[in-house]
Amino acid sequence: MVVPSSFIWIFLQRLVRYLIKQAHYTKETMKKIILVMFCMVLLNHMNGLLAQLNGKSAARVWMDAAVEVIKRDGFGPTVHARNMYHMSAAMYDAWTVYEEKPQPLFLGNTIDGFEIPFDFSKFPIPESIDSARTIAVNYAAYRVLRGRFQLYPSKDRTIDTLQFLFEALGYKESMRSTDYTTGSPEALGNYIGKMILDFGFQEPAGDLENYVGENYNPINFALLPNYPGNPRIQHPNRWQPLSIKDYINKKGWDSTLVDWNFLLIGPEDEFLTPHWGQIVPFAMGEKQRKVLHRDGVDYIVYNDPGPPPYISSESDPENSDAYKWNFSLVSIWGGHCDPDDTTMIDISPRSIGSTKGMLPLKYAEYEDFYNLEKGGTKTTTTLMNPKTGEEYAPNWVKRGDYARVIAEYWVDGVNTASPPGHWVTTLNSVSDHPSCEKKWKGKGERLDDLTWDIFTYLALTGAMHDAGISAWSVKAYYDYVRPISAIRWLAGNGQCSDEALPNYNPQGIPLIEGRIELIEEGDPLAGDNNANVGKIKLYSWRGPDNVDNPKTDYAGVGWILAENWWPYQRYSFATPPFAGYISGHSTFSTAAADVLTYITGDPYFPGGIRELTMKKHDFLQFEDGPSEDITLQWSTYREAADETCLSRIWGGIHPPVDDIKGRIVGEQVAKDAFTFVSRLLSNR
Repeated sequence: MVVPSSFIWIFLQRLVRYLIKQAHYTKETMKKIILVMFCMVLLNHMNGLLAQLNGKSAARVWMDAAVEVIKRDGFGPTVHARNMYHMSAAMYDAWTVYEEKPQPLFLGNTIDGFEIPFDFSKFPIPESIDSARTIAVNYAAYRVLRGRFQLYPSKDRTIDTLQFLFEALGYKESMRSTDYTTGSPEALGNYIGKMILDFGFQEPAGDLENYVGENYNPINFALLPNYPGNPRIQHPNRWQPLSIKDYINKKGWDSTLVDWNFLLIGPEDEFLTPHWGQIVPFAMGEKQRKVLHRDGVDYIVYNDPGPPPYISSESDPENSDAYKWNFSLVSIWGGHCDPDDTTMIDISPRSIGSTKGMLPLKYAEYEDFYNLEKGGTKTTTTLMNPKTGEEYAPNWVKRGDYARVIAEYWVDGVNTASPPGHWVTTLNSVSDHPSCEKKWKGKGERLDDLTWDIFTYLALTGAMHDAGISAWSVKAYYDYVRPISAIRWLAGNGQCSDEALPNYNPQGIPLIEGRIELIEEGDPLAGDNNANVGKIKLYSWRGPDNVDNPKTDYAGVGWILAENWWPYQRYSFATPPFAGYISGHSTFSTAAADVLTYITGDPYFPGGIRELTMKKHDFLQFEDGPSEDITLQWSTYREAADETCLSRIWGGIHPPVDDIKGRIVGEQVAKDAFTFVSRLLSNR
């Protein structure tokens, strides 16, 4: 296929200018403008893809393409972790067929009762193995990726890009034979792709039903965040859907669309993939698997971390106190999200550090691990860059900028590659670094680019797939409450600190001077006729109602009625649509960081540091900011992962218990995935 030239680009630009200059904007004119502008975006994107092909392996080309089309799709991290893993497995099987001792994952095996026939004796190995292998990898990857995305509502924004790339590489979409016995590498790739797609259809994932899970219904009525408090919750230990449609109508925004992803805002949240524990994992087995029973339904749970702290009667004060402390901390950290906060913190590796090997195991240890007042956790720091022998320089920033920047940078929500895709791009940056030797575990012979990419992608995406299965199986079974529900409910009950003070309730929120207090007469929040006297107030982020224009406004922090508390998120994404415990971000990120450490044989980023600068008044999307340039820095993969974990607390999405248990599960997932892939590589 001929790459579109600069002449076409100039022609499209001039056509847009001509249409815009028309005296009257008819409906048809507007349609033409939108169509031409879409063509320009698509053209620019396709040329960008082609510009990146030089010197990259077939596996890298298709993983880059996967990340790009994921950004245009609306499904969540579980779905795309599975897509990337299945594509990686397809590429691996296409690669291993040409080995002397092939060890395919799917070909010739029966998985979860689904047989994938393959007769190695009938597949002739060609003389030019490298060429045939590359062709097979390209066809296998393309067929899996195209096969999945053509089922999605986003297909008009993805399929043309994938086909363009495939044909630009010199391959034919029309070549669809699956008769691998001819020795055709194209047919082999097609066959592998077809079999993995067929396997996926018989899984209970719901490829044809938009991944809607069966047998799950929320036990609580939806929270309406634009109304005060949380009067509709009946079970404060369980997940509560949100309904933000009324809030969007109140603000005057279009109630049918959010961003360009065309995500419909329904009357309330639907739990994303609550059935994910039933999906076939990559490296996990019976040892990690449990069947637990709740509400008349059996739940398959992997790497069960045990229950979170529940609030109950005074007969179990330890659990109730842990519940209150966890959610109180979230509201207090929300008070850090303010560019006017003069608190300065050092975010260099010499100060931020890593929590590897330090995670608390008991709830009683959490209060010592997390800094309730200042934010952050205990860590082990590194003064010296082991790659350069020089000390890490301090990196002082405003805490209010840091908290907001990491809450947005790591959110990985709509229009992003999702958490699994974020870590795939991190792996790519490591592989591209001049000092990366591409040796498994940092030892032995250097692997060629294709082999390195095949095995590192398999290890990382396999771990991401298992992290998604583990985290969501836990989420579905424990069905745990989110901060926006718990904080409003606790504060609505009153305070639990002092029976002699007004509004005492043992199931209320603890009072903390300067952070969580009672409203008294004369308080600016007392309201007309002292209507709010005796209620709880929080010193926290003031919420999206205080941001009319995100490009110029910021909400800041201050004393607010607890009944009006919001997490630091955009209005259309107040809280993800699924239970909190355990944190998916903590699970994905810890698993990814450990896999990167294992495969490179080094906990440090190449060069001993990775940096990313966010420009003043240019990065934040929820509100204006940061107030000055801020450069994030990580020396190790776990430092980056730990920051991801903390970003969800500063962002008001998770309490510490969701975070810690997610990290612990992520560690186990990484060990299992890496061990499995290492065994495949060692048996070549």
